[in-house]
Amino acid sequence: MQIMEVKLHQLKIPLKTSFKTSYGEMDAKEFLLIELIDCDGIIAYGEVEAFARPDYTEETIETAYNIITTFLIPGLQNWQFTHPQDFREKFKWIRGNQMAKAGIEMALWDLYAKKKEVSLQELIGGTKQKVAVGVSLGIQENETALLNTIRRYVQKGYQRVKLKIQPGKDIRFIAAAREAFPNLTLMADANSAYKVSDIVLLKKLDQFNLAMIEQPFSEKDFIDHAELQKQIKTAICLDENLRSLEDVRQAHLLGSCKAINLKLARVGGYSEALDIINYCHQNNLLVWCGGMLEAGIGRAHNLLLASREEFVFPGDISASSRYFEEDIICEPFELIGDSLQVPKGFGIGVTLNNQVIKRFLKNTKTMVLR
Repeated sequence: MQIMEVKLHQLKIPLKTSFKTSYGEMDAKEFLLIELIDCDGIIAYGEVEAFARPDYTEETIETAYNIITTFLIPGLQNWQFTHPQDFREKFKWIRGNQMAKAGIEMALWDLYAKKKEVSLQELIGGTKQKVAVGVSLGIQENETALLNTIRRYVQKGYQRVKLKIQPGKDIRFIAAAREAFPNLTLMADANSAYKVSDIVLLKKLDQFNLAMIEQPFSEKDFIDHAELQKQIKTAICLDENLRSLEDVRQAHLLGSCKAINLKLARVGGYSEALDIINYCHQNNLLVWCGGMLEAGIGRAHNLLLASREEFVFPGDISASSRYFEEDIICEPFELIGDSLQVPKGFGIGVTLNNQVIKRFLKNTKTMVLR
């Protein structure tokens, strides 16, 4: 296989409602859509999920754009490959920048499946036809607003709800949610908002029967997470500080967590993600599929990954309508019960809605590699 042309589309789609976490607030999803065209004219797609601000990780949409246009796309010039896993080895010299790499790597997997005329699901070992999903809720103004928001999504069919928390909006909010919804699967996500001095406070979350507490401490930390995990019954889940299989292995051996939030974008794509899944399965670590407010292409990739049997906990994938009035694909994902249907067809199984893309397109850069 050989890539002949790359189109890099910059888009910005407004969110239906703003999404607030401990590190900031978003009212639009800004992202890069990758379009690869091979020597046979086959078109494949990936999505770059880096945010506009370096508050989730140090990577941003601007740094990703720079890495892609300066190093990754030129590196594809005259490159002939037999499998998308070759990409990881070829570009391992580029340190970090996992989201930039993931956008290209995911598109290569889509291309590979389309060349073979099979679903990408088959190539990555997925088997489920539908995937149970949860919903992630941003920090609300008060308990009443929180309960109303939870109620709205439970009525839509979501059976697992993740609540973003931060100091001052944690114990009271979780207590109110648990009292109102005693049987609902609840979890809390701190996005690194706490310090080790907050362990006494975090231990109070044990009383609320949470499925897990996600990333309470720094995105660089494993030691403090391990100390907290020793002192609480609730499972700790790690997110921001897991960028590779090596990170997952370190977290496991130190006892830093009992669960892994796996995001394709954060670990550089499928090749690393599949290795992480295998490691988690072998070592009894719960692994589930996280989300980054993806548009339709990224959401399709997530669903395909989450269709593997190892994913038994509902992920943060959600229906397209959770975030957007309009999605960039012609087959927006709709909630049926508590699940989304896994895309069928060759590759990732979805097609672009060009009318929507034109409305939200900021810029397109085309690079010809012939």
